[in-house]
Formats: sequence, C-alpha cells, structure tokens
Amino acid sequence: MERKRGTAIVLASGQGRRMGTKVPKQFLEIQGRPVLWYSLDVFQRSELIQEIILVTGEKQIAFCRALAESSHIDKLHAVVAGGEERYHSVWNGLQAMTDERDRIVFIHDGVRPFINEEILQRAYDEACVSGACEVGMPVKDTIRILDETGRVAMTPKRSLVWQIQTPQVFASELIVPAYRKLIGQEQELLAQGVQITDDVMVVEQMCGRSAGIVQGSYENIKITTPEDLKIAEIFAKNG
Repeated sequence: MERKRGTAIVLASGQGRRMGTKVPKQFLEIQGRPVLWYSLDVFQRSELIQEIILVTGEKQIAFCRALAESSHIDKLHAVVAGGEERYHSVWNGLQAMTDERDRIVFIHDGVRPFINEEILQRAYDEACVSGACEVGMPVKDTIRILDETGRVAMTPKRSLVWQIQTPQVFASELIVPAYRKLIGQEQELLAQGVQITDDVMVVEQMCGRSAGIVQGSYENIKITTPEDLKIAEIFAKNG
C-alpha cells in the first residue's frame, strides 16, 4: 500500500492563563528550549510527516518563524494566525495545507512536548484504516460523574475510561469536509448549546463517525500548570 503524505497541524495560539505567567505556556522553556520546540522537532524527524503548519497568535508569528529557522525545521510550510476558539485555529491550519486530497492530517497541541515516533506510527496506521484516530491512555484513578447539584450521579467502569491526548489523526477526505460543515453551521450549533472541544468531536457531530483509539503515553502530558512544567523538566532530563 502506498504511503499517504502526512501534514502536522501544530496548535500554539493559547494564552495559558492557568500557568500564571505573562509568557504563553508554549513558549516557556524546558531544559533551555521552548515547549513548542519539542513537538516540532519530532514532526521534523518523522518520515510520516512531509509538511508542518504552525498555528499561533498573530503577535508570535515572527518568533515562531525564527524558532523554526534556528532549529532547522525545514518542513515548516506555513505559520498562520489562530482564531477565537480552538476549532477556528484548526480550520485556519487546514486551509493552509498544500493539498487536502489523499493525505493524513495530524492535529496536535503544541503544549504536549513528549510525543514520539511510535505514537505517530500507531495513529497513522489506524487513521489509514478507519479515517479517524485519537491517542489516549487508560485512566489510573476512579472517575465520578456528578449531577447538576454537584453530587455523585454515577461511577463509570474504569476499564472503559481513557484520558484523551493528541495528536488526533484523520484522513483529509474526512476532516476537511467535517470542519467546513462545522464552520458553516457554527451559529446554529452555538444556539443549540453544542460545545466542540476537540477534533474527534467535530467528526462525530458533523459526520456521525466514531474514531479508533490507540495508545499514547503517560509522558504525553499537556503543559497547563506550573506543576506540569516541573514534571516536564524531569521527563526531558531523563529522555
């Protein structure tokens, strides 16, 4: 089977208010390098990826281009400004692709620095078969579902509960039309109270398609709080 070309859309336009710093969390440093650099480097080295599209804040575009140049990220195809919501940023990234046909699209949060080639390969293989794949890990803790009053309503079976990570990976023929439909129906969906929090939800809502899931890594953490940054320092040092 002929290998499909891969595009990585890396999202790095968040403000990171929970981090409590003036510098957006994707530009904070781990072992002397910006958080964002780590995932860019993995995509640069991966044979699965032919182009990288970086979505960032308007004011950070010049910095990101300079970071890519100094780090020899020569697969960088475009740096585009993000939107008001995450799904706007993804849509901006999708529109910047060289070609939307016969391609596998990796959508990744730039504040998850510890992806690796094994994760990318598992997700790529699944996306080639099912068209949609998300990465995750089984939860370690018992999960409670609360009701509207804040009391425990149910306890799901732990073996069936996974924490979802990125990248989320799709055939371009599925994800591009799904996002196009989402943007076209955005106001109607907002009026209905529909909240879109990730890319698999877009495919579920717009296409009625479920996604496969493959194992990520417990090290594939999202840098959100100061505690996460301390943990990331340890992972980077030991890696």
